[in-house]
Amino acid sequence: MVKRYVLLLITGLVLPLLMWGQQGNDPVLFSVDGKPVYKSEFEYIYTKTNGKQATFSKKSLEEYLDLYVKFKLKVRKAKDMQLDTIPQLKNELAGYRRQSADSYLIDKEVTERLIREAYERSKQDVDISHILIAVSPEATQEEEKAAMDKANAILKRVKGGEDFAAIAKAESADKSAKNNGGRIGYVTVLFPNGFYGLETAAYEGKINEYQEPVRTQAGYHVLKVHARRPARGEIEAAHILLRTADKDEASVKKLADSLYNAIKNGADFDELAKKYSEDTRTNYKGGYIGFFGINKYSKDFEDAIFSLRNDNDITKPVKTSVGYHIIKRVSLRGIQPYDIDKGRLENLIKKDSRFQQSKDAMVERIKKDAGLKEYPMVLAKFEETLTDTFLTFRWKAPKDKSDEVLFSLGNDYKATLGEFAGYLGRSSRKRIRMGRTSDVSTAVDVLYQDFLNENCMKYEELQLEKKYPDFKSLMREYEEGILLFEATKMLVWDKASQDSVGLAKFYEDIKGKYRWKERAETSIYKLMSNHREKLDEVRDYVKKHSPEEVVQKYNTGEIPILRHELKTMERDIYPDFKNMDWKESAMSQSEEDPRSKTITFSKIENILPESLKTLDEARGYIVADYQDYLEEKWVEQLRKEYDVDIDKKVFENMILND
Repeated sequence: MVKRYVLLLITGLVLPLLMWGQQGNDPVLFSVDGKPVYKSEFEYIYTKTNGKQATFSKKSLEEYLDLYVKFKLKVRKAKDMQLDTIPQLKNELAGYRRQSADSYLIDKEVTERLIREAYERSKQDVDISHILIAVSPEATQEEEKAAMDKANAILKRVKGGEDFAAIAKAESADKSAKNNGGRIGYVTVLFPNGFYGLETAAYEGKINEYQEPVRTQAGYHVLKVHARRPARGEIEAAHILLRTADKDEASVKKLADSLYNAIKNGADFDELAKKYSEDTRTNYKGGYIGFFGINKYSKDFEDAIFSLRNDNDITKPVKTSVGYHIIKRVSLRGIQPYDIDKGRLENLIKKDSRFQQSKDAMVERIKKDAGLKEYPMVLAKFEETLTDTFLTFRWKAPKDKSDEVLFSLGNDYKATLGEFAGYLGRSSRKRIRMGRTSDVSTAVDVLYQDFLNENCMKYEELQLEKKYPDFKSLMREYEEGILLFEATKMLVWDKASQDSVGLAKFYEDIKGKYRWKERAETSIYKLMSNHREKLDEVRDYVKKHSPEEVVQKYNTGEIPILRHELKTMERDIYPDFKNMDWKESAMSQSEEDPRSKTITFSKIENILPESLKTLDEARGYIVADYQDYLEEKWVEQLRKEYDVDIDKKVFENMILND
C-alpha cells in the first residue's frame, strides 16, 4: 500500500477530481481505443499537479498530455490483463471505499458546511442582548414547558414596550445582567459549546428585532440583535499598567501622562514597561500581551487598542476598572483567507456540539429522502421475548436469524430482525451499562435507534457515486492507481530485478555509462583521546607501516586504544582529500571529536585509477535504468496495440500562452 501511494504521488494522477460536465460544452480531448477522456478531467489534473506552474503554455500542455496518455494506456492494458478481477485487488479497493465513504460523507455534508458557515460568520462581529431563563438539558416536560412559557411571556413584555434592561436585571439567570442589563455587546464565532442555536439566531436574525426564544444547553434566551460590524479580528499588543487601587488616582494619572509623553518623545516602551508596569504577568517581557480578539478585555481597553491605525502606535492613558493603561499595537491580524483559517475552524467545530447536531440532522434528512419504512410490530414482538438477562453478559443473540424486515430504505435496502439481533450481541458493553439505569424496553429502543442510524449512514454511503461525481472520480482514480501499480510491477519492476539475462545484456550495451572516478584506498585511524600523548608516535609509525602492523603494535592490552577502518572512496566525495596531498602515503591532519572521545586521522594506502564499474558494483543504478528502458519499450508497444485519438482543436483551445 505504501509503495502504491508513493507511485501515485509521483505520477501526480491520484487526485479527487471535481465534478465534470461530460456533456454539452465538455468535449473529448482524447480517447484510448475509443474510451474518452474529457477536457475538464485533463484540465483539472493538469492544474492540480502543476500548481503555480500550470501556465497553460503549449509546451507544458504537450508534456502533460503525453504523460496522461501514457497513464491511460497502462490502465487500459491492466484491464485487458483482467487485473481488475483479482480478488485481492477488489478487496483492497472495497476496503479503501469503506474507509473513505464515511469520512467523505461527514466531511461533505457536515464538516465543510459548518466550516464555511463559521468562516462567513467570522467576518462580522455581532452586538446582542439577551435574557436567559435557565433550564437544564435534562429537564422534565413540565420544567421545559414552564421555562418556555416564561420566555414567551418575557418576549411579549419587551415587544409591548417594557424596558429590556430592567426585565433582564430582574429575570435573567445570567448573573452579568445585574450590571449590564443583558447587553453582552459585540461577540464573534464560535459561541461557547452548546450555544450554536444562539449563535445562529444572532447572525441570522433581523437587527433591532426581538427573536423567538432560543433553546441552548443553558435554557431559553430572549434575544435582541443591535448591530453587526466588520470583524475586528485579532490584535497583538503590549501595555503598561498603573493600578489605582489604594492609591491617589490623580498621582497615578499624572505618572501615566508622564510615561506617555516620554514614549512619544522617544523613550523605549519595553524598558518603561519593565520598570513601571504593575502587571506582573507581562512587565518582565516589556508588557507584551500577545494576540487577542474581542471580549478578552474590558470594552474601554479593547476599543482603545483597536482604534490604533498603525503598528507601534500607542494609546493615551486609558482608564479601566483596574487602573490606567498605555497600550501599544504590535500588529493586527485580520480575517485570514479561508484556506488558512479552515484548519483552525475545523478543529474547533469538531469539538463543538454543533458537529453532532449536524450529523443527527443529516441522518434525519437521509431517513426522509430514502423514504424510511419501519415495522414496529416486528420490534415489539421481539422485545416481548426478552427478559432481564438481556441487560447482562449472559444474553446471546438467537442462533436462528430471523429474516423479518425491521425497516427499509429506498427501493432495495432492508434491515432484518436477525441483523438487529446480531448487532445487539455485539453491543454487550452498552447493554450492560444501560442495565444500571434503564429497563429492557428503554434499552431496546435506544439500541434500535443506534442500529437504524448506523444503517442510514451505510445506505447513504452506497449512494455516494450517484450523488457526488467527485467521489465517483476519486474511487475511479484510486482503482486506476491500483491497476497501474500492479501492471507496472509485473511488466517492469519485477522483470528488471528478476531478469538476470536481460539485465546482463542491458549492462553490456551501456556499461560505459557506469564508471568509477579516481579513488583511494584509505586507512582511517581513531586513537582514544585519553592516549593523546601517543599521537605523534602513532602517526610516525603509521607513515611507514601497514595497517596490520600498526594495530598489532598498539592494541596490546585488553582494551584497544586504536581503531582502524579501510575505505575506498572517490576523491570528490571524501572530505579529508581536500586537506591532504592526493598521493600514496599522504596523511591528513588529526581532528579530535569530544563526543566520541577519539582523535582521527587518515592515510592514503593506494591510488586507484578511473575504471568501469562491474555489474554488481553498479547494480542499483543499472536496475533503475533497466526499469526506465523496459517502461519506455512497454509504452511503445502500447501505442502500437491501442489507438490513441487526440482532438487537436480541443487541445489548441486550452493553450493560453505560447
